[in-house]
Amino acid sequence: MALRPKFVAGNWKMYTTLGGAKELAAAIASGLGDSRTMVAVCPPTLWLSAVADVLKGTSVLLGAQNCHFEKEGAYTGESSPQMLLEVGCQYTIVGHSERRHGFGETDAFLNKKAHAALSAGLKIIFCIGELLSERETAQTESVLNTQLIGGLAGITAEQMKHVVIAYEPVWAIGTGKVATPQQAQDAHAYVRRTIAGMYGENVAAALLIQYGGSVKPDNAATLLHQPDVDGALVGGASLKADSFLAIVRAAG
Repeated sequence: MALRPKFVAGNWKMYTTLGGAKELAAAIASGLGDSRTMVAVCPPTLWLSAVADVLKGTSVLLGAQNCHFEKEGAYTGESSPQMLLEVGCQYTIVGHSERRHGFGETDAFLNKKAHAALSAGLKIIFCIGELLSERETAQTESVLNTQLIGGLAGITAEQMKHVVIAYEPVWAIGTGKVATPQQAQDAHAYVRRTIAGMYGENVAAALLIQYGGSVKPDNAATLLHQPDVDGALVGGASLKADSFLAIVRAAG
């Protein structure tokens, strides 16, 4: 099995102005150089088209932060996978902890999104992770198992080629807390074992598993060089080109 590539994606959440988003995308694209690391940015939905224009002809991939599970319909405020593809997205995030815990999105609901996105031709970054209370009561593996089995129900081994898993310990997002490299490795290894049980060793060996939880330039290298950590889903540090590019370099 060839070495898995590293994949660093920036989740801009509900930040940036239109002008700032275009400047940030341009700075990231021009600053990459000949990096072998896969890189994606996930701007707010309103800026996707403008950022897509900036990224044309570059190696930076475009992702959305969310999608709906229907192709079209009376779903005010939502964006379908087909719309995201048309605007230039290659990826969409599904199941970010802020969607799970802030908007009450369940494993079954996220499973519908995953199926819709993959069927339309989008790749997905599927997020899983435990709360602080769950980690403190030794439920991490149980929670990850439930989220993987429920969220990926009915997804085929062939479709898994287009799935990236992002492990984001909820207690380490925006809190300044970071899982230790060993905690991250243990969780990622558990995810890979679980996927092996669901889909076989070949699918598990090829699966990219990102770490997402307050990744910054000063902690990126130790996290990203763990054996089962294949990249990062970066929040706050992705909003400045220099810090995001430093994380990309740390992955290389």
